[in-house]
Amino acid sequence: MRWLIDGYNVIRRSPELGARERESLEAGRRALCDLLSRAARARHDEFTVVFDGAGGGGAAGLAGVRVVFSSAREDADRVLARLAAAQGGAVVSSDREVLRAASRAGAVAVTADAFLARLAPLLGATGTGAAEEGETGDGDEPEAGIAGPKKGNPRRLGKKARAAARALGRLSPRPLR
Repeated sequence: MRWLIDGYNVIRRSPELGARERESLEAGRRALCDLLSRAARARHDEFTVVFDGAGGGGAAGLAGVRVVFSSAREDADRVLARLAAAQGGAVVSSDREVLRAASRAGAVAVTADAFLARLAPLLGATGTGAAEEGETGDGDEPEAGIAGPKKGNPRRLGKKARAAARALGRLSPRPLR
């Protein structure tokens, strides 16, 4: 599976990665890339991490991890939206606009908290404790254009939430190395 990661957003949602970033931006980027490289080896997935900053340098991609820096004219959010439209896969961020753009592009939208919770064994932590698995960050906000109550089984997750849960399920069912 292809994963598109909002780099600084994910780093700042994790206490462990955030602590490394406080040492230096390079240390935070390196810690995230190391984490994703371990996940890539364990699951044979492809990770593309997008950071803000033209030619930010520093974090070189590791096995299974590609690092992209946004240009001076384009922020990381737009790069993620463009890559989601071109490649599909799953987009990981806590930014609602990024998640909406990913959904519009046909990609699976996954919150950074749910993603980090699945990677907690690789971090050596219990996770961030913020969001439940499969949650897309929309909360209980009504969808635009829906007039009246929703139909269907109220106990069943919505289509987007099920897609996010399937994508996250790829990260943890097998024992991690």
